[in-house]
Amino acid sequence: MTRSATVPAVENALLNVVDVEATCWDGQPPPGQPSEIVEIGLTVVDLASGTRVGKHRVLVRPRRSTVSAFCTELTGLTQAEVDTGLSFAEACRLLATEHDAGTRPWASWGDYDRNQFTRQCQATGTRYPFGRVHTNAKVAFTAAHGLRKRPGMSQALEIAGLPLEGRHHRGEDDAWNIAALVLHLRARDAWPGPGRPEPS
Repeated sequence: MTRSATVPAVENALLNVVDVEATCWDGQPPPGQPSEIVEIGLTVVDLASGTRVGKHRVLVRPRRSTVSAFCTELTGLTQAEVDTGLSFAEACRLLATEHDAGTRPWASWGDYDRNQFTRQCQATGTRYPFGRVHTNAKVAFTAAHGLRKRPGMSQALEIAGLPLEGRHHRGEDDAWNIAALVLHLRARDAWPGPGRPEPS
């Protein structure tokens, strides 16, 4: 799922910025409870115009785990709220049909989101919704600013002089803020667009 140096240009220059929240615990998970996605935040970025053009939120109903008190404190999400969400398979189909996830390039802050989708798709026999063009925005930001360590999203916003909008660890807000960092990199001509190699 890493970027290829020979990826063809994307005609509409739209990018999906994705951030997920998953069931989590303060310490080891309870026996038999894997971490499962409960919220998918997605912001659409128009790289040609340099704007964020869509903010989306998809709640996902966990199948084998529950929302802990720790998870609620961290994300604000409750069990009752995520119980109203889509199944994971339905959420993946939604990404593919409504957000062109299979053909549109996408980005996340780090590789956690990509890896979590991969693990959960394999565990549930669900078709992976994304295409192969993925950019690790944390790597791109670290390279552009010449940093020795890769920063968290909130620290990166401080470095870039950007505000943290909304609530940290809420998928829709984190995706929105990561999209701002993508546009920050684009303005510095440091975003690895389609056909350009991603920084290592």
